[in-house]
Amino acid sequence: MIAELGHFALILSLAVALFQMTVPMIGAARGWPAWMESARPAALAQFGLIGIAFAALTAAFIGSDFSVALVYENSHSMKPMLYKITGVWGNHEGSMLLWVLILSLFGAAAASFGEHLPPALRARVLAVQGSVGAAFLAFILFTSNPFTRMVPPAFDGRDLNPLLQDPGLAFHPPFLYLGYVGLSMAFSFAVAALIEGRVDAAWARWVRPWTLAAWMFLTIGIAMGSWWAYYELGWGGFWFWDPVENASFMPWLLATALLHSAIVVEKREALKSWTILLSIVAFGFSLTGTFIVRSGVITSVHSFASDPTRGMFILAILALFLGGGLTLFAARAGAMTTRSVFAPLSREGALLLNNLLLAVAAFVVFIGTIWPLVAEMAFGRKLSVGAPFFDKAFTPFMVALAIILPIGAILPWKRGRIGRAVQALTPAGLLAVAVAGLAYALSTGHSALAVTGAGLGAWLIAGAAVDLWQRAGRDAGRLGRLPRADWGRVIAHAGLGVSFIGISLLTAWSVEDIRIARKGETFQVGGYDITLQDVRQVQGPNYLSMTATMRLARDGRDIAVMQPEKRFYPVQSMPTTEAAIRSRPFRDIYLVIGDAQQDGGWTVRTYIKPFAGWIWAGWLLMALGGLVSLTDRRWRVAAPARRAAAAQVPAE
Repeated sequence: MIAELGHFALILSLAVALFQMTVPMIGAARGWPAWMESARPAALAQFGLIGIAFAALTAAFIGSDFSVALVYENSHSMKPMLYKITGVWGNHEGSMLLWVLILSLFGAAAASFGEHLPPALRARVLAVQGSVGAAFLAFILFTSNPFTRMVPPAFDGRDLNPLLQDPGLAFHPPFLYLGYVGLSMAFSFAVAALIEGRVDAAWARWVRPWTLAAWMFLTIGIAMGSWWAYYELGWGGFWFWDPVENASFMPWLLATALLHSAIVVEKREALKSWTILLSIVAFGFSLTGTFIVRSGVITSVHSFASDPTRGMFILAILALFLGGGLTLFAARAGAMTTRSVFAPLSREGALLLNNLLLAVAAFVVFIGTIWPLVAEMAFGRKLSVGAPFFDKAFTPFMVALAIILPIGAILPWKRGRIGRAVQALTPAGLLAVAVAGLAYALSTGHSALAVTGAGLGAWLIAGAAVDLWQRAGRDAGRLGRLPRADWGRVIAHAGLGVSFIGISLLTAWSVEDIRIARKGETFQVGGYDITLQDVRQVQGPNYLSMTATMRLARDGRDIAVMQPEKRFYPVQSMPTTEAAIRSRPFRDIYLVIGDAQQDGGWTVRTYIKPFAGWIWAGWLLMALGGLVSLTDRRWRVAAPARRAAAAQVPAE
């Protein structure tokens, strides 16, 4: 009965979404206040109904209701409770339900906290949100119903994919979807602005908090996915340039560009058309990621489904919203005129260059991701595009971005002088050179990657500190009175520098060792003595584990006992690797136990990963910077620009 309740709630939510996409839009066009106001209760009702459906599916998973086909396919009575809950979104149908739940959450938030928006703009924004919701609710109901019953019910389930039974990955999809779907708000604001034919500073101030929130969640989601790949897959890497990884990274790059271009619109009312275009394309890439994950057109270990019918439905949704948005942009972009002028050497110029680098970098990733599909369709050739291509094609844009970021941050608006910027950043430059020299001295092979990455990371961190000092007028007493948006920007830029250092030093200085070891045998890797003391079988809640006990020592002194595992999940007949990692601020010791050998030995892989933790510390700092900026008082109160904009909107 609970499943039928959830299904009925989804049907009602589709009806509400259709109402939300039509009635408020008509009301905004005709100037009918009651029709425009209907968008708010409709958005709240849609969120409530989808919430009921999601709660019903969660109850089915918690209660192990194997009469529901989705529960049978993705759960098991012996599975730990955490993974019963996270199994709700560890599959195609459940994850799409989470997708529309988050979409409706953003719509409800806009309805609840958008009281300062002009009524017509708010109605159009919520109507566009409703149209996106209607499309995906139709997709779920017609192709991916999560409440389909099994007749007769099964005695037990087939269990969740063992790779997904991990705390890190359990919470990775919700954060990722909060970022993906959150960009729909930027899209809705852009389409509403194109319909009204006006983009100004007030519009940029309204759209920035939504974009910032989506960017922050997407940053956390990507970081969690990278961290999971590092410790769960047992290969010691943090990024594989997998198509689905790229599908989340491309919207992140474009959302980063959008945040910076919206600043120019807010401060100088320039780059209006470009900002609108970024708002459309960023969400378009989010939809592209949904298509890649669920269509099966590109092979990936992260893919949810490979049903051509579902793929065509999502492709139609992508064509409708991305194509429709771009068509509307082409028709109305001429209205986005600006009288603001600025010199190339100015903060506007630096932000424009920043945007171009990020956009081209996203395009490079896109080409590398879809090229195997294009090659197969156009030339009949099967090929893969891997890390060597992305490293060579993508890295130069990030290097250029890191160089200009501190300079652009301290340049004045409209027109700047390079001499003043160089003078202010001289201490940061000297520190960057010193850190690069230290990396060169410590590199046994004199790695250019270590030198470049460490120097650029130090440049970004020190440049952020100089930026903060300049904002405070070189007065320490004023630091605490700076706007939180300034603090957030500085923290995020410094976080990027921390990640630069971590990525470059880990890549350049990693040590890897693969060997056959027997019980009691000691071997050396990177100055450490590692002893395989024992391997024993351990019974887990829903798996069998071969757990190794390995002693780590250095210079004759015991440091730690580590226990890597190789698990086997009987229901799915699938093995997984559970690496043992000893994390410290400047290096990780990473041990993996492999298969037993005929001579009684075991395959053992050992990695020394310098500065590994700095990668995720940097991403978390960037997310923290977004959170600090989001708490800025200017986003929480009715700023004069908002009140002025509201007062100037005539009845339509």
